Amino acid sequence: MILSGPSLRKRDAHSSIHEAALNEALELRELFQRCLEDNETEKALQVIEVAIEHWESRTLKHAEAEEEGLYKDIVDENPDMISTVIQLTRDHDLMRRIVETLKNRLQSQQPDQRMVTLLDSLVIIDEIHNADEMNKLLNH
Repeated sequence: MILSGPSLRKRDAHSSIHEAALNEALELRELFQRCLEDNETEKALQVIEVAIEHWESRTLKHAEAEEEGLYKDIVDENPDMISTVIQLTRDHDLMRRIVETLKNRLQSQQPDQRMVTLLDSLVIIDEIHNADEMNKLLNH
């Protein structure tokens, strides 16, 4: 579910979008870690595929909607916000690159701890990004 348009401008609605997607990502990360610990390679591969799909369909689609609408509108209304928008867009770019790295690693069919580290990186970037978006962008 992707909310765009007015929902992106409403702080509470926007925050709930972020929170729901992040909670799902954390659950998938934990499940993947358990599969690795239990040496369940096939299940781990399935979980990492779902995690990648989650990041692409939830967080990165949401990011795309922000970049195409919300961020442009905010800069049009307040050109001083350009550096904040650039920073937030860079966060999206980093997340896209990490997801691509995960997809490339998945091709080996060997799930490993490095994938957990990449998932953790996504979560950390997303948490910082979400806080910055709420505090720097949607406070105006």
